[in-house]
Amino acid sequence: MNQQRVGVIGGGQLAWMMGLEAQKLGISLRVQAFNSDDPATPLADETIVAPLSDLEATRKLASVCDVVTFENEFIDISGLSLFQDQVNFCPSLASLAPLLDKYEQRCYLQELGIPVPSFKSVIAGETDLQGEAFSLVVKARRHGYDGQGTFIVKDEQALDEVWATLQGLPVLLEDYIPIDRELAVMAARGVNGETVVYPVVETYQRDQVCRRVIAPARISNELNREISAIAQTLLASLEWVGVFGIEFFLTEDNRILVNEIAPRTHNSGHYTLDACDISQFAMHLKAVAGETLTAPQMISEAAVMVNLLGYESAEASYEETRQQLASLPKTHIYWYGKTKARPGRKLGHVTVLGETIAQASAIADQISEIWYPHDYH
Repeated sequence: MNQQRVGVIGGGQLAWMMGLEAQKLGISLRVQAFNSDDPATPLADETIVAPLSDLEATRKLASVCDVVTFENEFIDISGLSLFQDQVNFCPSLASLAPLLDKYEQRCYLQELGIPVPSFKSVIAGETDLQGEAFSLVVKARRHGYDGQGTFIVKDEQALDEVWATLQGLPVLLEDYIPIDRELAVMAARGVNGETVVYPVVETYQRDQVCRRVIAPARISNELNREISAIAQTLLASLEWVGVFGIEFFLTEDNRILVNEIAPRTHNSGHYTLDACDISQFAMHLKAVAGETLTAPQMISEAAVMVNLLGYESAEASYEETRQQLASLPKTHIYWYGKTKARPGRKLGHVTVLGETIAQASAIADQISEIWYPHDYH
């Protein structure tokens, strides 16, 4: 790979894992980070410390990069568009535009004929929902992340509490769907239009935050083909460059519905660092740097990823606990170097490789027992 200077708007753990792979690929990584001690800064060749919404800081980042990519989708498209002629954004702002608002994203998917749950947009607290069946799911249309802004509403009292929280905001409203399980897939498209799709995985949530990922998903070949086709349709329609994730519901009657798109590297693809011949982070860097993409292959029969989420508010490195995790067989630990824990915050993850899902899951159960005290898991 030719030397490339890739800028990342964001300095969190996703940028940090890009940094791990950039070193192997000979790519020079530069980041715009909110804090000087954000996870990615030790691996960056240059760091610009500024709020991620600081357009002048982004302009400065762009001036020392060949291409600029994004750690998350909370961006100011109209502001960035003022200098998109001066820098190559990957993915492009036009590719991102239909995805940033959850309602607009659903409309876009529906127009492509991709199956989604029934939905509508309402104003929180200002719309009469008489006649609506409970349970409902309410989602803030913008800036929801790691379960923030998503509410499962099972009665009118709960709805009143959600309306009080989101009063006056436009929200996405959908029926709560009985599901068999949740699935996800990572996919990528290169500048030349080639597309690659990773294995479909199963994801398991708690409080709307992913707790565990199992690869590969235990689903039929037919469902695998349907999910792969959806991913390739989206990549082509958006003229995407880079990696993105798609989250699905598998309903109790065996239908696939797209829940939402994560337009970036994603938690459900962390297992690829150890279980695939090319990780999602390396694939993303190769795509934005203009390299030809090749289809990824799993190099392990099975993998289970366990998120290490904060369960308390504390300043701690959990060194002793991490040593316990490291003593388990077939485990690969990634600690993001965050100095403060809080409930639900992603502090790290552990991937377990195994010959079978059952074998890897047994070790993953031990990880959960060690990490989450008081039977939190």
